[in-house]
Amino acid sequence: MSDPKCARVLVEAAERDLSALHGMTDENVFADEIAGFLAQQATEKLVKAWIALLGETYPITHDIAQLLEVLTARQQPRIDLSALVELTPYAVRFRYAGRVPDAPALDREKTIARIEELLEQVRSRLDRPA
Repeated sequence: MSDPKCARVLVEAAERDLSALHGMTDENVFADEIAGFLAQQATEKLVKAWIALLGETYPITHDIAQLLEVLTARQQPRIDLSALVELTPYAVRFRYAGRVPDAPALDREKTIARIEELLEQVRSRLDRPA
């Protein structure tokens, strides 16, 4: 979909994911695969919302890099989103098979901060009059 109503639904869903992620900062309680999945989902939804706000149809994918390619082809974000690409494996591969031994641990604080920055960028566009 490519409209503000769709974008708002995606942003609200991403906010719920981010809220849950805030409660998962203790890696002794929540495995990286669990927290990483919610981080990936929040990121995916926010990038898709941004694409929808640009009037584009976003691809049905969990691949953050692919979504960012669509976004940057239309608009260059003022923030660096490249680090969020690292969340893609949490969508499916790590979620089911577990994180591979040589994969770096999820830096939850930095990840949350990056997603919050992305959320603010999308919110600012969502609240603009058409």
